[in-house]
Amino acid sequence: QVQLVESGGGLVQPGGSLRLSCAASGFTFSYYAMRWYRQAPGKERELVATISSDGGATKYADSVKGRSTISRDNAKNTVYLQMNSLKSEDTAVYYCNAIRGIVLYWGQGTQVTVSS
Repeated sequence: QVQLVESGGGLVQPGGSLRLSCAASGFTFSYYAMRWYRQAPGKERELVATISSDGGATKYADSVKGRSTISRDNAKNTVYLQMNSLKSEDTAVYYCNAIRGIVLYWGQGTQVTVSS
């Protein structure tokens, strides 16, 4: 059974940091590129960051570039998103996503709220 389980969300003050984790199981994690998306209330889902299957390539949305780092540990079947200098506009549900060709898996999401 394929599972992607996100964790690490919560309430953080503006300027703070969070590290999100996504633990994968039920498929060969190292074969899949991984992505983080987010969706704020009333907005479309936004692609935040992507990492290649071997971790050698990463890409970021302009909205988080310079403030966020995506990484993965293929030995632990886990992908991470380190977010720094958080802003209120980063408030959203964050989802991880595994993709290989036309195969796509989604996690259930973790809420990140940036507020004082």
